Amino acid sequence: MTCIVGLIDNDRVWMGVDSCGSNFRQRFERSDMKLFKCPNVDNALVSYTSSFRMGQILMYTEGLFDELAVLKDQVDHKYMVTTFIPKVQTAFKNGGFGKEELGQKTGGCFLVAYKGKLFAVQSDYQVGVNSIGYAADGCGMDFALGSLHTTAATKMKPKDRVLAALRAAAMFSTGVGGPFHVANTKTCEIETFE
Repeated sequence: MTCIVGLIDNDRVWMGVDSCGSNFRQRFERSDMKLFKCPNVDNALVSYTSSFRMGQILMYTEGLFDELAVLKDQVDHKYMVTTFIPKVQTAFKNGGFGKEELGQKTGGCFLVAYKGKLFAVQSDYQVGVNSIGYAADGCGMDFALGSLHTTAATKMKPKDRVLAALRAAAMFSTGVGGPFHVANTKTCEIETFE
């Protein structure tokens, strides 16, 4: 299911998601969005794939970001790895999500944007920072990344690039469909597009 996209644009990150929930046998348009502003934190967005349960835990868990780290603008790769991810693992455990086998914890995939920074969290809890300035995940990822690559040298606005990537994913992936939701970390206002 899903296509999630993040695109860095100077001091902000644009994020976009589709609305499809699927298991590749059935497909449903979901009204509970896979994109949200982090609770009690300005300029932070999360988008997710893998599991709606995982996304719901992330959406409603307060305190994933330390107030002091946010005030001091210390949300960086080290912070995400050493502070944010352990809090996510605790939230997942308390919420009955994730697995642990032979000491290895696994969860799901999601993107976190804070101001102009974009972090891609994988199911083994590694935190990726792409050097190309954008990321995508979900079953429509390849199509979205191809679109973002081909629009990189154009004068398209970031929001339009994100929408083009989502529409490309929906065109070719059976697990991706609209409407699409887009926001940026400067305003965190979510817009909906067909």
